[in-house]
Amino acid sequence: MTQHHRVLIIGAGPCGLMTACELRRRGVDAVVIDASPEPPRGSRAILLWPPTLRMFRELGFGAEADRRGVPIRALSYHLGRGRALRLELEQVNAPLILPQEDTDELLTRKLESLGGKVEWGVTLTAVAQDDDGVTVTLARGDGASEERRADWLIGADGVRSKLRDLLGVAFEGEPLPITFLLAEGTVSGAYDRDAINYYIGRAGGVLIVSIPGGKVRISAPLPPGSTVEPGTAQRMLDERGPGGLRVEELVTNTTFHSQERVAAKLRVGRCFLVGDAAHTHSVVGGQGLNLGFGDARNLAWKLAGVLDGRLRPRVLDSYDIERRAAAEQVVRATSRMARQAKLGPFAVWVRNTLMTLAHRSGALARRIPPMLAGWQIRYPDALLGPVAPSRARALPPPGACSPEWTVERDADHPDTFELVTLGPESSPQRAQAAELSRALATLVEHRHVVGKDPGYLLLRPDGFVAASGVSADLGWVRAALAGLSASNKELSR
Repeated sequence: MTQHHRVLIIGAGPCGLMTACELRRRGVDAVVIDASPEPPRGSRAILLWPPTLRMFRELGFGAEADRRGVPIRALSYHLGRGRALRLELEQVNAPLILPQEDTDELLTRKLESLGGKVEWGVTLTAVAQDDDGVTVTLARGDGASEERRADWLIGADGVRSKLRDLLGVAFEGEPLPITFLLAEGTVSGAYDRDAINYYIGRAGGVLIVSIPGGKVRISAPLPPGSTVEPGTAQRMLDERGPGGLRVEELVTNTTFHSQERVAAKLRVGRCFLVGDAAHTHSVVGGQGLNLGFGDARNLAWKLAGVLDGRLRPRVLDSYDIERRAAAEQVVRATSRMARQAKLGPFAVWVRNTLMTLAHRSGALARRIPPMLAGWQIRYPDALLGPVAPSRARALPPPGACSPEWTVERDADHPDTFELVTLGPESSPQRAQAAELSRALATLVEHRHVVGKDPGYLLLRPDGFVAASGVSADLGWVRAALAGLSASNKELSR
C-alpha cells in the first residue's frame, strides 16, 4: 500500500526542519526526508535576527539558543584612521550568533518532541501531481525505490533544489562575481567582542565577529583569482583590520561564492518552495536563514488552516506573491551591500563620509538595524484582496511588520488574526470588534488598547499587518475575513 502523508517536506536543513516544526505544532502530519546519509555539521549560517528568535521562543527553545549563542549588542563600522561608528542595538534589533549545527539540533529535537523525525538517505527522483495530491518517487541509499502520496509537497532542498528542477521552475538571476574568505578560529588582540565589526577602509573590507567557543569568524572579499592559503586570514587582518590582531589557530579556512536568484514561482499546484530552494543572495547581513524561516512562518499557518478546514484554499495563493516580494527586497538590499566590496578609493571615501554624516544625524541608527533585523520587509496587498479602507499615518500600513507594542502571539492560538482597536474606553469600534471576534472565534481575537489615537489594526498570525485604519465601521473587516473563512461563511451574508 502506498504510504500517505498530509505534507511531505524535501530537505532537512534548517528551513525544512522549521517548516516541519511549524506545521506539526499545529497538528499537521509533516514528514521530512533528505538525500544526505546523515545530518551535516559545521557553523555555516550563524546570524539569527529577532523575527527568527521570536520563532525560537514560540517553539520553546529560545532560552537554550540564548545559552548556546553569543549575543550581539552593536554594529561597529570602522572607517580607517581610528574612525568608528558604533550603532548600539536595542533588544528589538539585536541578533544572536549561533552555529547552524546548533540550530539544526534544536529544531530536530523539537520536531521529535512533536512526533516527527527525519528520514535520511532518501532522494526525490520524480513528481506527479493531480487535483487531489502529489505522487513522489523516492530512491534509498540501498538502491530501493518507492512511491509515496502526499496532499502537499514542500521543497526545502537548497540552492540546487531537485524539486524545483522537476517542476521546471526557473531560478532567475545570476552569480555574484565576488569570492569571499571564510575563516574561523582563535584570534588574540583587541576588538569589539560584543559587536559585528565591519572594517571598511580604503584597503578593502573585512568582517570580524565572535562565535561560540571563544572563536572568531573572519570574512572578507578577495581579489579576483585569489586562492586561500594558511596565511590569508592573517593578511586580511593586517591589511584591512584594526592592527594588533593575531590568528592563533584556524579550524575553518576556505572560500565561498554567492548567487542572486529568486525562483520564478514559489508555488506550482500543490508544491511549494521555501528557503534556498526559493531564493539565494549575498551573505552580507546574514539574511538567508532568516528569510527562509520567514517562508516557513508564512506558509505554515495558511496550509494548516486549509488542512483543518478553517481557511479557504485560495489563501495559499498569497504565499508566492508575498514571499517572492520579500525575497526580491532582500536580494536588492544585500546586492547593494555586497557590491560595495568593489568600490574604488574615491568611492570608499564618499561612502564613508556619507555614513559619518548619517551617523551624526541619527539616520544611520534609524535605518540600518531595523533593515538588517528584517522589520522593513513589506508584503503587497495579496491576502485580503483590493479592499482599501481609510488609513492613519500613525498606524503601520497593510503589509508592514506588526508594531513593537503589540504582544507576541498566544502559543495556544498561533493562527488567529488579532483585531486591535485603539482609543477611549467607549470607542464604537470596540463593541463591533468584540462582536466580530465572538462570531468568528476560530479566526480572529479582539484586544482593545486605551490611550492611543482612535483606529484599528488587523494583525495576521505571522506578525504582519493585514489592515489598518480609522474608520468607525468595521463591516469591511467582517467581509474580508469571511472571504478567507471556510467554516464561517454565514458572515458574508
